[in-house]
Amino acid sequence: MTFRIDVHTHIIPKDLPNLKEKYGVGGFVNLEFHQPCKAKMLIDGKLFREIEENCWNTNTRIKECDKTNVQVQVLSTIPVLFNYWAKPEHALDSSRYLNDHIAKSVEDNPKRFVGLGTLPMQAPDLAIKELRRCVLDLGLSGVQIGTHVNDWNLDAKELFPFFEEASRLGACIFVHPWDMVGKERMQNYWMPWLVGMPAETCIAITSLVLGGVLEKLPNLKIGFAHGGGSFPYTIGRIEKGFKVRPDLCAVNTKTNPREFMGKFWVDSLVHDPKSLEYLIDVVGPSRIMLGSDYPFPLGEECPGSMVESMKLPRETQEMIFADSALEFLGLTKDKFIKIVD
Repeated sequence: MTFRIDVHTHIIPKDLPNLKEKYGVGGFVNLEFHQPCKAKMLIDGKLFREIEENCWNTNTRIKECDKTNVQVQVLSTIPVLFNYWAKPEHALDSSRYLNDHIAKSVEDNPKRFVGLGTLPMQAPDLAIKELRRCVLDLGLSGVQIGTHVNDWNLDAKELFPFFEEASRLGACIFVHPWDMVGKERMQNYWMPWLVGMPAETCIAITSLVLGGVLEKLPNLKIGFAHGGGSFPYTIGRIEKGFKVRPDLCAVNTKTNPREFMGKFWVDSLVHDPKSLEYLIDVVGPSRIMLGSDYPFPLGEECPGSMVESMKLPRETQEMIFADSALEFLGLTKDKFIKIVD
């Protein structure tokens, strides 16, 4: 059985406080337990999503991981809890609560879980302080952030000190789409999730590449959900634009965008074997990590089943299942299993 690390999973505290009552303003998620082992995620009384106990119960998660041969889950918050729109002091307070919960979950099951924190990115100075606490005090491997921070794309000058500090600390950053672009025109057919999320991630990567962030911080460990969204499949067009309109595209970097392929990580959640074959070609298996989006319906129910069905070389499969994630997280396999020579 191949050792597997699932880098893309989400968790929420069962005892999430009522932040509307705590802060005196609306817009925050709260939980309503309406059935045994089920809860509604509500925002100001409106249903956002119904979840089951595998979203908060770590014992349930471990049992389900055992059934699907996943040895380690990387825990991160649900993006709707980023709270980037909130007052910085409220976002910091809620982030600290979520981070303490994730750290406790890892502490209770260190062989099964790794943690990524969340930050008040709308206040970069506070985000940097909480990043340091996550890594240096709580022992988390890094953080999860959104594809944008309100009106800032990820190349915003306000955010560069955060990326610089993450690079200095050796902390990994997992970028997850949220608050999808163009959602006003995607009211039907679940399009924000189906179409908006890949577009969001493409904007995020393009901003970091053409904005010169990845060029300035070559040691930054940054990864992207959903196979990097549509960016890998748009790289030809982006490269063409870089060449024919340098006055627009080569303003903050002189490096061909294609040269950054393989300089960042992506997860494997692309839902299609042909797409993953292409991703392996353009990014390389050493930069693809197993990711399932557990426990949500757009995820891969049995993490790694599509990879197994592709009959890839053993070395490639092992990279995707664990080795790439270990490098991204800054960990070694012997943290989780006994290595026998």
